[in-house]
Amino acid sequence: MSYNFDEITDQSGINAIKIDRLNQHFGRSDILPFWIADMDFRTPDFITDALQKRLERPIFGYTMAGNGLYEAVQDWWREEYIHKIDRQQIDFVSGVVKAIGCCIDIFTKSGDKIIIQPPVYHPFRIACEGNDRRVVCNSLKMSGGTYSMDFDLLESQIDEHCKMMILCHPHNPGGIDWSVPTLQTLADICHKHNILVVSDEIHADLLLRHKLHRPFASVSERAAQNSITLMSGSKTFNIAGFYGSYSVIFNENIRRRWRRHLEANGLSDGCIFSYVSLEAA
Repeated sequence: MSYNFDEITDQSGINAIKIDRLNQHFGRSDILPFWIADMDFRTPDFITDALQKRLERPIFGYTMAGNGLYEAVQDWWREEYIHKIDRQQIDFVSGVVKAIGCCIDIFTKSGDKIIIQPPVYHPFRIACEGNDRRVVCNSLKMSGGTYSMDFDLLESQIDEHCKMMILCHPHNPGGIDWSVPTLQTLADICHKHNILVVSDEIHADLLLRHKLHRPFASVSERAAQNSITLMSGSKTFNIAGFYGSYSVIFNENIRRRWRRHLEANGLSDGCIFSYVSLEAA
């Protein structure tokens, strides 16, 4: 199918945050709404067609993830990231930021330290501080017009209170898809200090020039066994309003604790109505 990226889509009057809250946040509405990360491009026809087909069956009760949804994630990883995952390693959640909050609740306790790498997506800090955790800012280095990780600084910042690192890969707002050697070094450091890596990879499919994204968990066995990967189609296909995302966890013990929390708090299956609806269509 062809896609017209020059087409302008009017988002006024649909309660779009980026448009209808400009006055509230900035005191004026005649500015470009770059402050919210959803696109002005139309959602692809194959998604809107599937939604319309689903609406022909007017029952919207509790739903669960079926085989097709798991297979879609597995196929995407195999074809786009050249990496195999099993169905048992996948769980569906209602959003990446919510999932980060769950990770903080499950794997850290009040007063623990969580590492982030500014400049970075600000809800990372908010999620930590809002849950009474201390934020450690392992700031990125700027050199030659791009950012890199400061591993010397990271090693100097780690102490016994550091329990988690929230990685942004590809990095927002730096626009960097971290290299395999960089991720391997990070995995080694976090493994040595028993720091769990939560990798937000929501922008993985927006890479240019057909570059291959390598998930953090794919770069080494240490990375796989000491991480939680969080992904979503929301940025790629402009469906952020669906509130659907998923986790991939290779370590069985980590996955057991994660799943127990999701089930105990009603955060699995039914929370992904929109994704399940697309599958049913």
